[in-house]
Amino acid sequence: MILRTIVDTDPSPDQITYITPVLFTGSCFAVETGRRMAEAKMNVLINPSGTLFNPVSVGNSIDFLLQGKRFTGEDLISYDNLWHSFYHYTDFSTPDPERTLSAINLSLENAREFLRHARFLIVTFGSAMVFRYRKTGIIVSNCHKMPSGLFSREMLKPGDVTGLWFPLLDRLGNFNPDLKTIFTVSPVRYLSNGAHANQVSKAVLLLAVEELLSHPSAPGYFPAYEIFMDDLRDYRFYADDMIHPSTAGIDYVFNIFRKTYFSRDTDKLYEEVMEILRARNHRIISPSSESLKKFAETMLKKIEKLSTGNPSLNLEEEKTYFNSLLKA
Repeated sequence: MILRTIVDTDPSPDQITYITPVLFTGSCFAVETGRRMAEAKMNVLINPSGTLFNPVSVGNSIDFLLQGKRFTGEDLISYDNLWHSFYHYTDFSTPDPERTLSAINLSLENAREFLRHARFLIVTFGSAMVFRYRKTGIIVSNCHKMPSGLFSREMLKPGDVTGLWFPLLDRLGNFNPDLKTIFTVSPVRYLSNGAHANQVSKAVLLLAVEELLSHPSAPGYFPAYEIFMDDLRDYRFYADDMIHPSTAGIDYVFNIFRKTYFSRDTDKLYEEVMEILRARNHRIISPSSESLKKFAETMLKKIEKLSTGNPSLNLEEEKTYFNSLLKA
């Protein structure tokens, strides 16, 4: 008897190798999956505008890359002794407007170049609820803890999302014909407006994505939302807040993502790199023992073998660390 509703996926015909440039943008899934790939030394870029939650903000961030926009002082707003952009996460906010602009424009410039050569764009929509700045009417990516009365709140409709993203997919194809877009919906529940509003929000996103999958560029869909809702129902797969996924839950979804998009060689190399990284973080009890030196020599041989077979793989930091153990 099977006591689970397992959500399975077929291997994608479009495979990610270790040198494939992959751009992640959006909320939960984009951040967590991208971070795991980055830690394993894969060629990824994560959220050049910071964490984004709604499809309009994610779309704006892509639009800025495609048009090569440069932000100026007119694009910033000052609040609580910091300079903010309504199109960026708080990571970019600083007390100095020039520093804020410099960080934003450098990130945009680097991301535009990365997108030009990327093979995958993985987009995660988190919520269909958006906030408008009443003064200008723009949908903001982040309210930066400004008074709630400055913003109005509304739920997008599926047509709002598709009306923005269909032409955006056209422009992405013109900018980079080799790009494959993969949509996901975040399993994180946004309960500030109630459980029902969260369900409506997710329904809007799912309906919109279903329509977007008919675009001629043949975007794909990865069922991160469905895996959590239909398979990982137990609360052990959630963090202490009972809303965000736990590490175990994220790892489970990531392993399905690997099975779907990683080539066999990529997955093997991923495991070998992670073995070295886990060894790098291994707790040292006796730094001068002979067994430790043998352990370091073994890891250095593995690093040398991987580096020789994969010239783009950068394990210099790990190599330096294990060499230091030989001198202890």
